[in-house]
Amino acid sequence: MNEAQRAKIVLKILNKIYPKIKVPLKSRNVFTLLISVLLSAQCTDVTVNNVTKNIYPKYHKPKHFIKLGRRKIEKLIKKIGIFRVKAKSIYNLSKILVNKHGGKVPKTFDELEKLPGVGHKTASVVMSQGFGYPAFAIDTHIHRLAQRWGLTNGKNVTQTEKDLKKLFPKKNWNKLHLQIIYYGREFCKARDCYGLTCKICTTCYPKRKKPIKTIKT
Repeated sequence: MNEAQRAKIVLKILNKIYPKIKVPLKSRNVFTLLISVLLSAQCTDVTVNNVTKNIYPKYHKPKHFIKLGRRKIEKLIKKIGIFRVKAKSIYNLSKILVNKHGGKVPKTFDELEKLPGVGHKTASVVMSQGFGYPAFAIDTHIHRLAQRWGLTNGKNVTQTEKDLKKLFPKKNWNKLHLQIIYYGREFCKARDCYGLTCKICTTCYPKRKKPIKTIKT
């Protein structure tokens, strides 16, 4: 069985289990989506949603966060990991959005990735979930699963993104990113499946006996 055949199996199983998928991070607009994705680094979506539900009703535009200032932003997000670093990024990117983009979130990878605290993965989520542009956001969890399922050689997240984009139709990318995340959390956990027990692993590798070791990014 080659990568293309395994990709078809993955897509079939995921579409059957998750025919419809919800965006896990709650947001009010594209700007708050950007903020939530930034906050989610090294933090669970649940924690981010619990914190932002008390922020977004009142603060949901770049100008709101500029007016708040770094210290007040820190107080609002202090329950989130590395909150001081994230508060600084939120404050500075808000100023850039107002001064350079008319208070709007830019619609290109290049401009998004120039913003403080915004890497390629964050930009990919905003482009796909915020603007509907075909993008395949790869985080450490998807990187791990793609290796277990034999879809990539696992050198790094950049290589994993290229490999998955070759294997799956562009029309599936935005939904597939979320499907893989949900499946990993529910069935193919890092310290549970080990490439041996979930339906995707057992279907793609029916003869696998030993736990699969994944290459970290």
